[in-house]
Amino acid sequence: MQKPKLFPQLWLVHKTALLIAAAALLSSKGFAQPAAPLQVGVEEISTQEVVQLSELALKGINQEYPNKPSNVMASSADVLSPSAMHPVFYGCFDWHSSVHGHWLLVRLLKLYPQSPKESEIRRLLNAQLTKEKLAAEAEYFDKKENKSFERMYGWAWALRLALELRTWEDPDAKRWSANLAPLENKLVRLAKDYLPKLSFPIRTGQHPDTGFALAQLLDYAEGAEDLDLQKQIIAFAKSKYLADYDYPARYEPSGHDFFSTCLNEADLMRRVIGPTEYSEWLDQFLPELARGKEGDCASILTPAVVSDVTDGKLVHLAGLNFNRAWTQAGIAQALPAEDPRRKVLEASVAAHSEAGMDYVFSGHYEGEHWLATFAVYVLTGTGLR
Repeated sequence: MQKPKLFPQLWLVHKTALLIAAAALLSSKGFAQPAAPLQVGVEEISTQEVVQLSELALKGINQEYPNKPSNVMASSADVLSPSAMHPVFYGCFDWHSSVHGHWLLVRLLKLYPQSPKESEIRRLLNAQLTKEKLAAEAEYFDKKENKSFERMYGWAWALRLALELRTWEDPDAKRWSANLAPLENKLVRLAKDYLPKLSFPIRTGQHPDTGFALAQLLDYAEGAEDLDLQKQIIAFAKSKYLADYDYPARYEPSGHDFFSTCLNEADLMRRVIGPTEYSEWLDQFLPELARGKEGDCASILTPAVVSDVTDGKLVHLAGLNFNRAWTQAGIAQALPAEDPRRKVLEASVAAHSEAGMDYVFSGHYEGEHWLATFAVYVLTGTGLR
């Protein structure tokens, strides 16, 4: 499969403005008003590009195999096909990828309501996000063996999906949101029960990373006006992360990373503390950031190269480039305009975004079942203030 020529102008000019401009526009529109296509940087995402990104999710959501289930089998009765266990989120290779594939379609439909894919996306979501199917997804978590299923990576994406629907004044979205509510509420309760028991944050470049999950959950809690969840996350973050200092950035990444755990932490903390305190905290956490690639942070400012896009673990590094882009954009946005670290970060955002796009349309399912989500997260300024 030939890789589409995506975003040719987007990356050629004013690349450092990419996500900062997206954030301003999203804030002004309140994430809720269907309007003209979202302006990202100096170029909007074209209709063709929206179609190409949508098609990856549309293809994967109903593709049941290959599949990597993560369930615990308590008896032979639990030996079920993916679609028997998960009537909604059975495609895209695994549960969490299916969840964020649905989020991708909702996000693009919300921001680009006149896309040529609108009718197809609505038909698919109407078939998927039914009351009965989503009730079964919620009931899955009732069994003792399933209470930790997809904790907390999949939970975070499910609540990001819930937030996207909650903040959209669209008749279909309101119905989908109501249908999702039982699963949404169950995951919120599980998160509230889990956090007091988590003695230490999980710092890893893959799914269990606590910093990523809590950033998503905090955005959800604010949007859903769940004050108890907000307070719980903020208290946990201050307790576990506020005293961190001299993070050894030179040891990232590991070979299978799709997250930068240090940048996820920093992206969470800019949501938790005020600008002045955050600037000081970042100075103690990544003290050489202002030196750019001449200092200890060189490795997290240099895009990763994927050696084999057909290897499901090695292609994780393509996602790492996007994760670094969105976290660094959020960190830069939280710093004063004159802070020298902003220029360092904005240049890195552009480089990592461009590097990530090189792998989205590889023609291989190992990356194509999930990378479009990470690209859309970056390109639409998700999570920015």
